[in-house]
Amino acid sequence: MRALRYYEEEGLVRPSRGENGYRCYQDADVEVVRQVRGLIEAGMPTRIIRELLPFLDGPGALMPEVPCDHMLGEVASHLEALERRITCLTRNRDALNAYLEAARQLA
Repeated sequence: MRALRYYEEEGLVRPSRGENGYRCYQDADVEVVRQVRGLIEAGMPTRIIRELLPFLDGPGALMPEVPCDHMLGEVASHLEALERRITCLTRNRDALNAYLEAARQLA
């Protein structure tokens, strides 16, 4: 719950409110939260996520005509870090699969 409030404070999600004042999350909000969590877990700061979020699933026409060089550099840097993490996770997954296969053959 605390994370959802934080995402709302940061302008990452905008749930509607019911008559009772409670937040109402639609299916689309849930998908945005999943995407935000994944980007945060990948190490991307919320200030960059806030800038990128409208473009991640929307039409290409939403892209700015002249992207900011600083933003492009930051996104490229985070993309490189994400690629390194994916490589490491893939290597670990493959090692765990090999272990399980070997262990099952012995059982």
